[in-house]
Amino acid sequence: MDLPSFHALAAMIMTVGVFVAFARGKPSIEIVSLFTIALIGVGLYFYPLPDTLPTDGLTLAFAGFGHPALITICALMIMGRGLVVTGALEPAARVLERVWKLNAQLGMLVSLLLAMALSMVVNDTPVLVLLMPIFVALAQRGAMPASKTLIPLNAAVLIGGMATTIGTSTNLLVVGIAQDLGMRQLSVFHYTPIVLTAALVALPYLWLVMPRLLPDNTPERTQTIRRFFSHLRVTPQSELAGRHFDEIAGRLPDDFRFEERPGGAFEPGQRFLISGTHDGLESAIRMLRGQVAPSWVIDQIVGRSRKRREDIQVVEMVVTADSRLVGRTLASSGIADRYGVAVLGVHKPKSLLRGDTNAAAAHDLRLAEGDVLLVMGLSDGLEPFAATDSLLQLEGAREVPRRSKALLAAAIMFGAVALASVGLPWIGAAGLYLVKVPIAISALAGAIVMFVTGCVKFDRVGRALSAKVIVLVAASIAIGRIVLESGAAGWLGEALALGLQYLPPAGVLMAVMLFVTVLTNFASNATAATVGTPIAFALANELGLPEEPLVLAVLFGCNLCYATPIAYQTNMLIMAEGSYRFGDYMKTGVPLVLIMVTTLSFLLVMTYSL
Repeated sequence: MDLPSFHALAAMIMTVGVFVAFARGKPSIEIVSLFTIALIGVGLYFYPLPDTLPTDGLTLAFAGFGHPALITICALMIMGRGLVVTGALEPAARVLERVWKLNAQLGMLVSLLLAMALSMVVNDTPVLVLLMPIFVALAQRGAMPASKTLIPLNAAVLIGGMATTIGTSTNLLVVGIAQDLGMRQLSVFHYTPIVLTAALVALPYLWLVMPRLLPDNTPERTQTIRRFFSHLRVTPQSELAGRHFDEIAGRLPDDFRFEERPGGAFEPGQRFLISGTHDGLESAIRMLRGQVAPSWVIDQIVGRSRKRREDIQVVEMVVTADSRLVGRTLASSGIADRYGVAVLGVHKPKSLLRGDTNAAAAHDLRLAEGDVLLVMGLSDGLEPFAATDSLLQLEGAREVPRRSKALLAAAIMFGAVALASVGLPWIGAAGLYLVKVPIAISALAGAIVMFVTGCVKFDRVGRALSAKVIVLVAASIAIGRIVLESGAAGWLGEALALGLQYLPPAGVLMAVMLFVTVLTNFASNATAATVGTPIAFALANELGLPEEPLVLAVLFGCNLCYATPIAYQTNMLIMAEGSYRFGDYMKTGVPLVLIMVTTLSFLLVMTYSL
């Protein structure tokens, strides 16, 4: 066997070096990614590949920034942002929240099974895009931190996607190459029992072990969570009207409570002292449909927001010693009339409350120095209010979800997923049929529609995208191309074939699967499929083995992309949301790869009587 070429050897050395740098975490992923792109571009400019120009190397190095995979990821991030800012996923989050409230372990199990089932019939990328914001929202509501759920959820999606020939584009690629080489066509559920059995073996690890291996990356709070007091007015349309407290107690958020309770049923017009965190107040008010501020000022704020196409903000403001509000109540302050803003609640320091919440009720929320107001409004009302009444605005302003566009955002996302998974109805010479649209096209179209309809605003795009993910995707695409075009992947395949002739069939299957798994985790699954499938056919002919189990070993190996963030686009999608490091994928992914390789190899041997 010949030695690898200079370019192939350099590509292998660079790939190992980049992997070590990613695993160490120093320097940062962004720096390593940009350095890798620069190294490939400069190296190929001075030492171009055979039969290529120096400028072709620059094209190869920077092609990742215009690659469909990167465009897809960015478009999916934008659509995910649209679902969040419109509150479109809140109903689904509340349903799952009830399951998680019953039992956290049960909630995790149900979530993993749901992810697996969906990705069997729907392309795995849209499935993760739909589920990821829900689990981020659940984490904000007090469920398990997103950093402990997103990697297991992603792994469940990938395992489910492996179970059918339509689950991932990689499956279709392997099956297509195999058919071109002469293998019979595989049905959609041809090997599903094998994958489902392996999934049952891996499920306890995903469910019970993997979350424990992951860190809690929830941002540390610089201060204690504030609890705001307010008065809730029961309206005729409220869910409280005519009901007793015991009927609604079980539905209330954990971070919300009634400081006063009625002796009988709630009646329209009654006012009760309530308290809760910002999230607790928002959830309870929306669910109970009560009022904590004059309805006329809320309607005025919403109307102006729609007319001016400006987001409503909720900010926290501290009452200073010079403020005219000191000693006044909210009712006598005239805040709504003067500035057109609404005070939703008041946080009173414990030193003022002296541990007695009745003090807040007795003084009708009389304001004092150091109180923190939770204020809702538009910028042209919030800024004059803070400046004129000597208030100190705190950091961390929030935008109120544009719920009027929630159904529209959900419909756009559903349409993008349907186009990529089911197809677009089309009438041709053969009649009505479905034409599948590439996920890059459907996601990009969905993102554009999100912009046009106002679900996502152009000046908010930066909040949806992650610079770390963008440069990492671009670098991984460049690495995959140089590994393939330099001949490094082909040389590794020849070396593998040379050494496998002495192994039993079970060992050959496991070795092929491991080789493709390594290739897919450090190059790309498309590269692994392109290189691995012909190798599997050649091995079958040389060793006298059936072709189908070896091709399935390649297909399974291409899907075992759990060990690095660069292995698959869904791995990168969750990276920013979970604040993951490269090592988090390795720590949790390598054991899962070993479990799946061992189980799938054994099942292939048993199924095909090898």
